[in-house]
Amino acid sequence: MDENTFKLDIVAPDRILFKGLVSSFSAPGEIGAFQVLYNHAPLLSTLVTGEMKYTGENGETVFYAVSGGFVEVRDNRVLALVDTAERAEEIDVERARKSQERALERMKTRKSGIDLERVKRAFTRATNRLKIAQRIKEGAGVS
Repeated sequence: MDENTFKLDIVAPDRILFKGLVSSFSAPGEIGAFQVLYNHAPLLSTLVTGEMKYTGENGETVFYAVSGGFVEVRDNRVLALVDTAERAEEIDVERARKSQERALERMKTRKSGIDLERVKRAFTRATNRLKIAQRIKEGAGVS
């Protein structure tokens, strides 16, 4: 292990997304985004919908669209337990765009029986996925 790296595990309910050494990790916490570097103080945080990223040993940065979970930082180890997470290059842009449009239409019409908070969360997740997918077009997040 390089003297400025630490262990990172990103785990979703259905698979291990990443396990390895990194020099930096950032995530969208409940009370704000945060970054973890080597020798970070212990931390436990909930995650919200947003951008999660890490910079690997080789210097490449990998971006994820994440929609909730928890992060624990302790003894130069980070464990991210995510509800869902997609790497930028894995995002189906057309599906995300349709989901965003569907949620926006539901918010506009406000038909009875629609759970508006649920629709807002769906819109936020779709918008986040599109933002993270845009990273590939910008030349970032390529691994």
